[in-house]
Amino acid sequence: MSAAKHDTEVIIDGKVYTLSGFESEEYLQKVAVYLNHKMSECAGHEGYRKQSAETRTILLGLNIADDYFKAKKKAETLEGDIEERDQSMYDLKHELISVQIKLENTEMSMEKLKEENQSLQMKIVELETEIKNRRNR
Repeated sequence: MSAAKHDTEVIIDGKVYTLSGFESEEYLQKVAVYLNHKMSECAGHEGYRKQSAETRTILLGLNIADDYFKAKKKAETLEGDIEERDQSMYDLKHELISVQIKLENTEMSMEKLKEENQSLQMKIVELETEIKNRRNR
């Protein structure tokens, strides 16, 4: 199922533009707001206002590209962090399973030792009884 293409009117730098695309109207408005913010931010610097229209366009593009590359780097860093956490979680799960197996083996060994101990205790009682009986004869 593909999204329908639609037109959305936005205001950029005081002018109305019709944007057409598959993105939602909210998304396109958000992009326009971002662009207006960047334009306003740049226009707030006196040096920017003194530049030619072509230079201002280049500077605006550079500012937007700077935001893009910073966001991309942050996303890559976060993806790396997620991969590290996933690996750490995998390692911990593996360790947990290993410890659970060791615990189960230890519990089985302990149960066998208890049975053996009980058997030996019974043997001791038998031997003590036999010794007692021999002494009484």
